[in-house]
Amino acid sequence: MNKTKVAILGAGFITDIHMESYHRFIPEADVVACYARKPEKAKAFAEKYHIAQWFDDIDKLLAESGCEVVDICLPNYLHAEATIKAAKAGKHVIIEKPLAVTLEEADEMIAVCKANNVKMMYAEELCFAPKYERARHLVKEGAVGEIYMLKQGEKHSGPHSDWFYDINFSGGGVIMDMGCHALGWFRWMLGNAKPKSVYASMSTVLHKGRTKGEDNSVIIVEFENGVTAVAENSWAKHGGMDDRCEIHGLGGVIYADLFMGNAAVTYSRDGYGYAMEKSDTTKGWSFTIFEEAFNQGYPHELKHFIDCVQNNKTPLVTGEDGRAVLELIYAAYASAGAGKKIELPFSAKIDKPVNLWLGNK
Repeated sequence: MNKTKVAILGAGFITDIHMESYHRFIPEADVVACYARKPEKAKAFAEKYHIAQWFDDIDKLLAESGCEVVDICLPNYLHAEATIKAAKAGKHVIIEKPLAVTLEEADEMIAVCKANNVKMMYAEELCFAPKYERARHLVKEGAVGEIYMLKQGEKHSGPHSDWFYDINFSGGGVIMDMGCHALGWFRWMLGNAKPKSVYASMSTVLHKGRTKGEDNSVIIVEFENGVTAVAENSWAKHGGMDDRCEIHGLGGVIYADLFMGNAAVTYSRDGYGYAMEKSDTTKGWSFTIFEEAFNQGYPHELKHFIDCVQNNKTPLVTGEDGRAVLELIYAAYASAGAGKKIELPFSAKIDKPVNLWLGNK
């Protein structure tokens, strides 16, 4: 088999999920190198996954690893720099959400990838999650008639890594972390229909001492085709990950739950090992997740991206899609800051989206 050589950047939670996906489900890919900013983390990650080369310098990795694809799983504020370097080195790019911190960064990333004739593949896994995809195909078959409302929510008690809570690194709070999933999924479900307005409400309710960013939010997007979409996102929900959607049509309704619907409902008096993402205890009743990475769509997403590189296909989800999501994020922060609906298209000159809500604090 002709394997595509991949270098993975990062050594955190999402990088572990990508590596599980490559190892278990994508024999077409060979992860030949990894990068972390701290050499001890890079070395430990390489040893954990039996990766031949590790680097603490991206330029050196691009020059020496022999990779064809760079899979970027770094903090938000590093996305643009890593993408631009990879593209200029002639490497195809897989980029985790959100695409970038600012629209200016997003535009430059897209332009540089095009100029260097490399693929830019935006890793929105909800476009590949098996249960969500089954629901989307039901809609295409006419199962629920004409769609008039979509809802999607992703909630847990807070991120794994400290950088998420620092708005200078993340660009914002839960919307930058998880709201981007809902906004991307809305566009995917509606065939990239044009949004016409955004209204949002957000607050910091649980992590006030840890972040200036929002940890609880509701976003309402109105599309030109008449569909209303509601995104509910929270870092304040206890008991583990909650990820579900609703599709409301004139002829029916679909409910899809990514986690609890794929779990073994368990009672344990003394507790046990791992139940599900962000679950802080396994004592008492819990939902023991089965095939977590698979159910969320990561293997399907990455397998598709490798296929695009090997067979010169256009990715289903691109940098332009990530840029469109970032514009909706801007509008959501601006709406919460102004207390009114924001019409699209929308742009603003800011150094991070959350400032549209907070002001330049």
